[in-house]
Amino acid sequence: GRRILTNAHCVDHHSQVKVRRRGSDTKFVATVLAIGTECDIAMLTVKDDAFWEGVEPVHFGTLPHLQDSILVIGYPIGGDSQSVTSGVVSRIEVTSYVHGSTELLGMQIDAAINSGNSGGPAFNSSGECVGIAFQSLAGSGEGENIGYVIPPPVIHHFIDDFEANGRYTGFPALGIEWQKLESPAMQKALGMKPGEKGVLVRRVEPTVPAAAGLRKGDVLLQFDETIIGVDGTVPFRSGERINFSYLISQKHNDEQAVLRILRNGKQSTVKLKLNGPHRLVPSHIKGQAPSYFIHAGLVFTQVTVPYLRSEYGKEFEFDAPVKILDRLLHGMAETPSEQIVVVGQVLAAEVNIGYESIVNTQLLRVNDQAVSNLREVVRAVESCKKDYLQFDLDYNQLLILNAKEARAASAEILEQHGIPHDRSPDLRADA
Repeated sequence: GRRILTNAHCVDHHSQVKVRRRGSDTKFVATVLAIGTECDIAMLTVKDDAFWEGVEPVHFGTLPHLQDSILVIGYPIGGDSQSVTSGVVSRIEVTSYVHGSTELLGMQIDAAINSGNSGGPAFNSSGECVGIAFQSLAGSGEGENIGYVIPPPVIHHFIDDFEANGRYTGFPALGIEWQKLESPAMQKALGMKPGEKGVLVRRVEPTVPAAAGLRKGDVLLQFDETIIGVDGTVPFRSGERINFSYLISQKHNDEQAVLRILRNGKQSTVKLKLNGPHRLVPSHIKGQAPSYFIHAGLVFTQVTVPYLRSEYGKEFEFDAPVKILDRLLHGMAETPSEQIVVVGQVLAAEVNIGYESIVNTQLLRVNDQAVSNLREVVRAVESCKKDYLQFDLDYNQLLILNAKEARAASAEILEQHGIPHDRSPDLRADA
């Protein structure tokens, strides 16, 4: 009890959160208990007993059906009075969650959802809460009256996760790229018998448990005894099918899954634990400060989606460097510690003359030593015993500094630009 649910993007990077009851002029300080970035849900509480006097909790309903009536409540476009909009359920399918860069079950409705509706409840005709408003296509030019609501299964997963672990641990993933098997020729070539269904495993992420049991070229036939169609869908409700990733999202981290696969024409069973994969380019940094390291004015940082968004705006998918976008979309980390490290910018100084135009270019090696994360960059720079520091960048670019002059100039450059530390707090802990 005494918990409030809202959207994660409403409290992202918060320093203080205040809440106010409808009809009251008093604001209360709230405590953030958990933030589920992937599912865009946050859980709050208020310690002051006065806030809870006379409050009636909502009761969750079941997942609605198509054409069921929906009421959405919120404060769109910054208004002070509560707004109620109505509509019907238009579609239920695995949906892209923009804030978390994930795909989970989502409910599309035709009730108006605008900025300010975020975190507001959606009720069915019986007065039961059947979702949380969280995003829309308003202003995209792609459609009208298309809003999205987080449905009860995703909400319950978030709550159950918090109650079981005392914190939010996230949604697991199988960690594979797959391909439809709608071609009869491909089915025969892979040794599938008539009537057998499944999808082709194209790649397996090295950092997930599935890497120990699945291989490229396997045919994934079943997930927990549910047959996967050749188009990657599974039965959902009467007359409905849904992407089989829905079955994975119903699991919790460290839960076991039983897979039925076809390999070299023979069926076998694979049992594995599910966990979230380590993304080569993380979709979010969970409210933490960005990691960075500055040496002789060279600013090294990790590439994340928030970083790309800050550098290139909301349309970063079109404006960011092609090779970085390729790693974002198709790159897979070989180890849990692997990162994409770039020279984000160069703080102009005498010691780095000639390199001022280098921006967001991936660092590959330091003094011929391959580096896969920021910590390795720091170690390589600080352990350098040579006369020169050599940085090999993407596109065959070379950056060379006098090692002694670089060390001597670093403190002055930081002071000149008003930067208190040469590295972020997470890297200072290692110093």
